[in-house]
Amino acid sequence: MEIKPIAPSFAASPQIRPADVARAVQAGYKTIVCNRPDGEADDQPRAVEIAEACREAGVEFRYLPVQPGRLTPELMASLDDVLRTCKGPILAYCRTGNRSASLWSLTRAKMLSPDAILSATAKAGYDLAGLRPMMEEAFGTDVYNTRPEQYDVLIVGGGAGGVAAAASLLKRRPRTKVAIIEPRQEHYYQPGWTLVGAGVFSPAHTRRPMTDVLPGGVKWIRGAVATFQPEKNEVILEDGARYGYEVLLLSPGLKLDWDAVTGLRDTLGKNGVTSNYRYDLAPYTWEMVQSVSAGKALFTQPPMPIKCAGAPQKAMYLSADHWRRTRRLKAIDIEFCLAGDVLFGVPDYVPALMDYVEKYGATLSYKHNLVAVDGPGKTAIFEVTGPDGETSRVEREFEMMHVCPPQTGLDFITSSPLANDAGWIDVDQTTLQHKSYPNIFGLGDGASTPNAKTAAAVRKQAPVAAVNALRVLDGKDLVARYDGYGSCPLTVAKGKIVLAEFGYGGKLMPSFPEWLIDGTKPSRRAWFLKERMLPPIYWQGMFRGREYLAGPDMTFQKIAAE
Repeated sequence: MEIKPIAPSFAASPQIRPADVARAVQAGYKTIVCNRPDGEADDQPRAVEIAEACREAGVEFRYLPVQPGRLTPELMASLDDVLRTCKGPILAYCRTGNRSASLWSLTRAKMLSPDAILSATAKAGYDLAGLRPMMEEAFGTDVYNTRPEQYDVLIVGGGAGGVAAAASLLKRRPRTKVAIIEPRQEHYYQPGWTLVGAGVFSPAHTRRPMTDVLPGGVKWIRGAVATFQPEKNEVILEDGARYGYEVLLLSPGLKLDWDAVTGLRDTLGKNGVTSNYRYDLAPYTWEMVQSVSAGKALFTQPPMPIKCAGAPQKAMYLSADHWRRTRRLKAIDIEFCLAGDVLFGVPDYVPALMDYVEKYGATLSYKHNLVAVDGPGKTAIFEVTGPDGETSRVEREFEMMHVCPPQTGLDFITSSPLANDAGWIDVDQTTLQHKSYPNIFGLGDGASTPNAKTAAAVRKQAPVAAVNALRVLDGKDLVARYDGYGSCPLTVAKGKIVLAEFGYGGKLMPSFPEWLIDGTKPSRRAWFLKERMLPPIYWQGMFRGREYLAGPDMTFQKIAAE
């Protein structure tokens, strides 16, 4: 917990946990205010948990959730009431503390000058200069007609897509003015979490500080986007700061919707329920794999689209392989429950996968969609669709369950003018250009392209987005195209991988000759690639503009020349 005093009676803080309440009390705080809506992050404690900790500690609790970018007069009035009636000093928290500091600043703007407020918040570590016009208006002076800071290319998202696109941009044009908007301080190599869940990688192997990842020449704007104003070529952050752009690249990722399954969030990381889709839970997967000696082991997969469609079954194969090696496999009943009606979307790879399904004695239950979990009762409830289309519910008891959550577009994307009806960034699948705004591009898991959502896809998309973004800056036609390439290294056993590589329409797109790696068959060479080669390609290749086997297809340029 990092408490940042702003005034003698008020402080802001990033997200706190129930255990932090006692520390806040020891520091002298009498009231705690939650400004963060529930469900914004996978590992976020719910407000009721903090409220219960406050009750036990004997301090007041108030819930004033601030939706990103929506600092309404009603919220200001509510905080003003808290400041007037609740015991102080008061500690308010949200994701980073920005929203709490911003709400306090606007609430106090009628009685304090903007200079005084901005000085106090700056000393606490919050740069709220973007709120000055609103403070000026509230204080009764003229609103500053300020122009937002401008960038040639503004990138939303510091994940694989955003960082790789920035590196590709600066490789081609080093003097381009580029900034990345990203609230997190750390970057995660998510493809490695499957191997963390199998005891092959340590969690630390998949995490690095954001400052170590960003290419030289990129400005890091540490904040979260609230909304977009594409007609003005502006992005507005949660704290009210505005940034302008000539070209906007969007790579925000997607939302893991744990709350879409009743009871799931409350039991994650305990009662045998785990998921390799979270950094903090992947080690628990390995813990459970080692401890389970008999009973039912469930593995689930929700409706598409999801990030890395092979990951749910990878967890099954690696777990089963460990149980086989430790002579426990016969005592464990493995069942893979998937909402779809095929094991893998590209038929060429299914025979090799089925060999391992049979080898491990696993049961495949199609049209089984996880809808609820009773963690303490170790029971999962599935909605099953029959041949006639009718649905029913069935229960499965388990000793261990690995869950892949339903996945959707992020809230700030789905509520924006940049999303399609399904909630994804609405782009052309070939050029990655937005269908309504020519100076906006989208890539990665949050884009509407109908490819597999994998890091390998991002590795191919980033150079295409970079080249086409520079073409827009120059007022020229687009020349680079994305062919839908994606890759899924299906870890069927420790030391063996079926290297699935394919593009739009399920077209096979192998990167290596068949004599070296035949992707339709399990191989140790593919495992070596996954374990030893892909991490450095990710960290030292993609993020430094080295486009190994990923140079953009310039077919458009060839056609134009002809």
